[in-house]
Amino acid sequence: MRCDDMQEFISPYVDGELGLLTAVEVERHLDECTPCSQEVESHRALRAALRGGGLYFKPPARFEQRVQTAVRQAGKAEAPSHWLSWQRLGVVATAMLLIAATVITFLVTRSEKDRLVQQVIASHVRSLMVSHLTDVPSSDQHTVKPWFNGKLDFSPAVKDLTGEGFPLVGGRLDYLDHPVAALVYQRRQHYINVFVWPSTAERGNAHGEWSRQGYNVIYWSDGGMNYWAVSDLNSGELDQFVTLLRQ
Repeated sequence: MRCDDMQEFISPYVDGELGLLTAVEVERHLDECTPCSQEVESHRALRAALRGGGLYFKPPARFEQRVQTAVRQAGKAEAPSHWLSWQRLGVVATAMLLIAATVITFLVTRSEKDRLVQQVIASHVRSLMVSHLTDVPSSDQHTVKPWFNGKLDFSPAVKDLTGEGFPLVGGRLDYLDHPVAALVYQRRQHYINVFVWPSTAERGNAHGEWSRQGYNVIYWSDGGMNYWAVSDLNSGELDQFVTLLRQ
């Protein structure tokens, strides 16, 4: 792929809208081309700035409760002349703003998740295509876990599941908008990448599952960490693997 060809792919690549094979080809070009890589980072910075400029809406404390109270009070009040008084119009407008803000937040969050799913799959495929599954090939969890020391600002939990039919293959450093740990497992001829990094979520545990382009992806958060498992393994066995890993 040439730099001229890249221009039409940069925006959809940053937005996570490219197909898997095209995304891998774009990433291969970015690894070799500094100007295009810098342009992609500029697009990402602009996108982050726009997102931080107001698309994420956090209502003030007890805002929803105040809206509900106002709606109830307006329902009990008698309109002086018209069925829909200015008071009720204000309440309706406020309620609609609250709903709109909730919908916008949901859509932006879903878009981010979809983009991350695509990145996780692309990183998994890239690790297989370039024969770079591991930086530290070892089935010993006590070898893999210490290898990350000093390379990341967190320590990923490493578990060997050889006895359960999912042997540990090793680990490597990867990048998904930021450095992450990639733990590699195997099930017969199928490889499983588990990407790990600290979670910024403020509430409880999260979970999600996707099937895209022949790959299954499972996401969960636990103990302050994000986990993304991806493989072409069937969904039932990947579910089994995740259950064993979380125990």
